[in-house]
Amino acid sequence: MTSPLGVTALLGVTHRDWPTPETPAALPAPHERGAGISVTDRALFRDGRGWVPVSGEVHYSRLPRARWDERMQQLRAAGVTVVATYVFWNHHVAERGRPRFDDHLDVAAFVDAAAAAGLDLVLRIGPWAHGESRNGGFPDWVQAAPVEHRSDDPAYLELVREWFGQLARALDGRAHPGGPVIGIQLENELYDRPEHIVTLKRLAREAGMSAPLWTATAWGGAELPDGEVLPLFGGYADGFWVDPGAAWDPTFRAHYFPSHDWDDPGVGADVRASQGFAAASGTADLHGFPPATCELGGGMATAYHRRPVLSGRDVAALAHVKIGNGSAWQGYYMFAGGRNPGLGLQESIATGYPNDLPEFGYDFHAPIGQSGDLADTAPLLRAQHAFLAAFGDRLAGMTSSLPDDRPPSLDDRATLRWVLRSNGDEGIVVVSHHQPFDPVRDVEGVQLRVVQGGAETVFPSQPITVPAGTLARWPVGLAVAGTRIAWATASLVTVLDAGSARPTLVLLEDDGIPVEFATDRGGVRTVDAGYDPVDADGLDVLVLPAAEATDLWIRPGSAPELWLTDGELAWDAAGAQLRAAASARRYDPATRTWVTLSPAATTTAAAVAPGRSLAVPMELERSAAAPEPDYGFGGPRHRAPADATIRERSARYRLRLPAEALDPDTDAVLDLDWAGDVGRMLIDGVIVDDRFWDGTRWSVSLRDVGVGVGVGGVSAGDDIVVEVLALAPESTVALAAAAEARRADAATTALRASVRLRGPWLRPA
Repeated sequence: MTSPLGVTALLGVTHRDWPTPETPAALPAPHERGAGISVTDRALFRDGRGWVPVSGEVHYSRLPRARWDERMQQLRAAGVTVVATYVFWNHHVAERGRPRFDDHLDVAAFVDAAAAAGLDLVLRIGPWAHGESRNGGFPDWVQAAPVEHRSDDPAYLELVREWFGQLARALDGRAHPGGPVIGIQLENELYDRPEHIVTLKRLAREAGMSAPLWTATAWGGAELPDGEVLPLFGGYADGFWVDPGAAWDPTFRAHYFPSHDWDDPGVGADVRASQGFAAASGTADLHGFPPATCELGGGMATAYHRRPVLSGRDVAALAHVKIGNGSAWQGYYMFAGGRNPGLGLQESIATGYPNDLPEFGYDFHAPIGQSGDLADTAPLLRAQHAFLAAFGDRLAGMTSSLPDDRPPSLDDRATLRWVLRSNGDEGIVVVSHHQPFDPVRDVEGVQLRVVQGGAETVFPSQPITVPAGTLARWPVGLAVAGTRIAWATASLVTVLDAGSARPTLVLLEDDGIPVEFATDRGGVRTVDAGYDPVDADGLDVLVLPAAEATDLWIRPGSAPELWLTDGELAWDAAGAQLRAAASARRYDPATRTWVTLSPAATTTAAAVAPGRSLAVPMELERSAAAPEPDYGFGGPRHRAPADATIRERSARYRLRLPAEALDPDTDAVLDLDWAGDVGRMLIDGVIVDDRFWDGTRWSVSLRDVGVGVGVGGVSAGDDIVVEVLALAPESTVALAAAAEARRADAATTALRASVRLRGPWLRPA
């Protein structure tokens, strides 16, 4: 930082080694070893190599089955390596004795789809799951049973035994060591009944389900049985579960600071209190396991009373901080949004919860939205995940060392936020200088002093300004293919193998920061980011411009590839696929050139201009009635209006879709730019989706809600109506800033509709 006299002071950090010798963790149990997985108190390993899993939550029962393969490919293209999913009891067994595992409830087929895409799975089998589901996932008949729920009450355990048996039979042996299911989560947010976790584990095993890893959520000071489960933590940038008038809570703010505290007393605190659990202690016990997460907020759901909206950088910065802090597992909730599969399956005040959630919509503002579109979060996380895939084996041996000068309080916005991951010889500086709502400041006059193994490295060559919003991963003494990078001021992405030729280290320019690097055998080099590699003592170094961050894709796997495209990219067994892309380029490290590729139409694909948008004519059939200031409260939180209120008082817009939108090959998305309070979409008189307005666009995949050309050319879903309830100017629901600025529009409702033709996935040629 710069002193009052303008003299630059070095910002220092010294590597601190592990305090104790490395110790094997209690899992996997000897009889449940499989998939090459082993664990110590420091890291996870796969086939003896350090491994940082990246898990993304997606709920199969909230997705059309026809989308499963596509979502799996999208997850893999995002750098996700593990699919996590709740198995909602109430989705499967609404009526006792009549379990359903067909269509979108075919959990075995979902496991197969993930495995076919090269992804591992974690099944979160509950039986209490939460996930904003009615009764926390308990069927109504279980909720009404005269038992002590979530305990070792024999009458309750008999119900659980029945459910676990049904699930195990449906999985038909897929949940076993060595199979695609590498982890099973027991319960969720259970705080003071460690003996019940042990009982659930026994019941699951007796039913025929097992895995190398058993997990449980550990936030809120949860008491977990020692050695039985891997504790998993979480962290969100904001939450719908806060009271409407509350400020940005310190439990959210803390996630944007370098720290070695893994607990979060804020996650689920309202539900914890409503269910009679004790207040969180705020301390985390790792039980001899490495720090790992399963619920880094990939976005945030919208409750009626509080409607937070996060930027992509808000989400990515929180995840980035956890990498610096020493995370051994990056787990996101949610990574792909969805829709509840029926009426009345949402969390609500009426069913004993503190919050009202939409009846259908569960987009979560996730990196992959409910419609299958990518949010602005996606490219930022892709780059992080490519880094973890390439350098995770090194990170497994690296401690996290906090800098000498750290922010003195959670209110500090001026101190640079950074940390060192190092093994004493090689290191990576992780800069995460961003937070939402209360922005940090640019930091001027920055030079870093990094001490590893007694050796000191000072860089860059001249003091720089680190802009607010910087998320950087800078190597310090990192060996890559025989060349030692002394330091660099561009972010690590991946390493490309060129076969017999020399490999390529791919770096990404950090916006606003001059790119310099040095090797142990050469001097400092200033580099202009571009598309041609530079020679670094026998290693090719390719520094891509910061402007390409959105278009950057890395093919996952043992032989990563570097692609740039203005559309969406995914891979299946046959190779690359592009959607809504005008062009794409792939870097060939062997020839040091870029190969230009274009999406090639197939014999069955419609010829559509990628991303083309068409206006949708509509008729305002009825204007909105004057809204009520509120519709009642549950404690301090607003209740959502009843179905009859929405039906009778909403504006009604009837939409006329263009013919092209009905062609299934166009994979059309209806984009609704709207303002109001509550919105519902009806197809042929049936509600198929809903939203609480938060100022963001509402996108609906027409194919997913049953609109399109059917058998014999007969169109389905001709009658499309959007209902929008107005929002009273005096309403005290908490709105995001962009929505708050449009309260006048929301008071009378507004709607503009268009159809976006994404087109099919095409092979590049």
